[in-house]
Amino acid sequence: MPFGFSVEAHSQGARAGILTTDHGRIETPVFMPVGTQGAVKGVTARDVWDTGARLILGNAYHLYLRPGVDLIARAGGLHQFVGWDGAMLTDSGGYQVFSLASLMRVGDDGVTFRSHIDGSLHQFTPEAVMEYQARIGADIVMSFDSFGGIPSARRDAERSVDLTTKWAARGLRAVGTRFNRYGYEQVVFGIVQGAEYSDLRTRSATELAAMDFPGYALGGLSVGESKDTTWDLAEATTALLPINRPRYLMGMGTPLDLIDAVARGVDMLDCVLPTRNARNGTVFSRDGKVVLRNAAYANDLVPLDGECGCIACQRHTRAYLRHLFLSNEMLGPMLATSHNLFFYADVMRAARAAIVAGQFDAWRNAFVERFTRGDRESAARAGVET
Repeated sequence: MPFGFSVEAHSQGARAGILTTDHGRIETPVFMPVGTQGAVKGVTARDVWDTGARLILGNAYHLYLRPGVDLIARAGGLHQFVGWDGAMLTDSGGYQVFSLASLMRVGDDGVTFRSHIDGSLHQFTPEAVMEYQARIGADIVMSFDSFGGIPSARRDAERSVDLTTKWAARGLRAVGTRFNRYGYEQVVFGIVQGAEYSDLRTRSATELAAMDFPGYALGGLSVGESKDTTWDLAEATTALLPINRPRYLMGMGTPLDLIDAVARGVDMLDCVLPTRNARNGTVFSRDGKVVLRNAAYANDLVPLDGECGCIACQRHTRAYLRHLFLSNEMLGPMLATSHNLFFYADVMRAARAAIVAGQFDAWRNAFVERFTRGDRESAARAGVET
């Protein structure tokens, strides 16, 4: 089945759609669990599948360095290598390369960098990155972009947009917007850059839209700027992108971030936050965050979230999960991770249902009010000043 996207319903600015890939049909809005190095940390592929996730992420930079593109290709692509039956997306590694700062040098042809693992020297060109991703085998691969960061001097942001557009065009000349290396269709998304400058983001979005990518991402956001800036830029950018193509906001965030993004027309999101927080003992519920190490939960014999269908909520209590973390049992982070991913998927399912029903704003207001009220009460119960 060829890649496609259709919008089924609108509610205010939010959209409910269907993303079609050869590895399955994905309902949007969707949160994508992050499996940077070919694994979602702390859980098995089956655990991730059981949360309802059908689209996960990998990262071309990390997979290129370890285990290497050749090995993944010999295994028949990343799906086969990691044992995942759903769809996959790979980030091009632009953010990771540019975050190396002192270890990299950027030029018109691409980026030369030293591995964070062993210091070995490598070069990413737009053509090479697209070829690496094609061989890795994700259903959706990201164009190689130049990440500028926020705040950014205007001349640096202009340079980032220049390179992002040039590199996108070079990548497309190398592989096209659609290709097939393993018997299924793979497609390329463009990434809009421009730092905090709305006119540069307008330029970037316009130039990339002219290339007719099957989908588009909003890059370079949620990197330390204020939330007001994030949402102003996100809303302005989504309005410039083709209405019949999926919109992907990279690296967001908390449950409230997800809802705020969906309200601005975003269809796809990812973030390491639910898995990273879970490994450190912080989980999310409809009534706010639960910091499991807090003494307030020592004798709390209720589930993390009484409305959640994950195994942690169906079979265990907060007191038991706290015990696991204090005892340094591996099961604690595993159950917490499974719960957070299930909860994030639940939030997206509920948002989608509200959009289809034409009641997104009412649902959003009720969710935010309950979540923030519960957050305040949990903090007060744990003796934390808010």
